[in-house]
Amino acid sequence: MISTAYAMGQSGGAGAGGIAGFLPIIILFAIFYFLLIRPQQKKAKEHREMIANLKKGIRIVTSGGIYGTIQSLDDTTIGLEIAEKIKIKISRGNVAAVISDAGAVQKEDKKKN
Repeated sequence: MISTAYAMGQSGGAGAGGIAGFLPIIILFAIFYFLLIRPQQKKAKEHREMIANLKKGIRIVTSGGIYGTIQSLDDTTIGLEIAEKIKIKISRGNVAAVISDAGAVQKEDKKKN
């Protein structure tokens, strides 16, 4: 004969309902926010500000590793001189870092003279 077995829950107490059931998920989301999401948003904001503050004469490095000096600026592109009389155009989003600004370049030129 086959007997029927019934699954029985906790018969006493209210159980882990309400916010107590979601507490581990909330804590995990908070950890992800402060360790992953927030620093990435901060870095993206700094990159947008750096791109917005570009000027002629600034030395930069692209995301592809090309070093050069900015010769012209558009809304979406940058004219970059990578060697004497060798110019290329790149997208503004491909600027990885600013090496030196125009003021520092002018100061170095004055020191050489």
